Amino acid sequence: MKKNRGMTLLEVLVALAIFAIAALSVMKAVSQHLNTLGYLEQKTFAIMVADNTLATVRLSGKIPTTEKRGKSKLAGQEWYWSVKSTKTADGYLRAVDVTVATDSERKKSVVSVRTYVAN
Repeated sequence: MKKNRGMTLLEVLVALAIFAIAALSVMKAVSQHLNTLGYLEQKTFAIMVADNTLATVRLSGKIPTTEKRGKSKLAGQEWYWSVKSTKTADGYLRAVDVTVATDSERKKSVVSVRTYVAN
């Protein structure tokens, strides 16, 4: 009697199903990785804009008492920022908050940074 060599149709279908599930898992992981990279890139540029804005405020020597708004261009994108300062409890320092958003209405901020400066 001669033995058949090879795989049955059922074995081929099971192997194909296992391969398809593994391929989908890899594709989902790659997709999530790419989404995370885009988010991190946006967050990094927003932090750079916030740091630049804080540096400009500190170098000017004039801490705004009312909210100041503006926009900056970095990495080919417009960034909309706002600077607001508030008094602290001890009276010797002011808290300066910079919020950076990608939309001109500033409804969804990407990053918010706070620093303290002497009065």
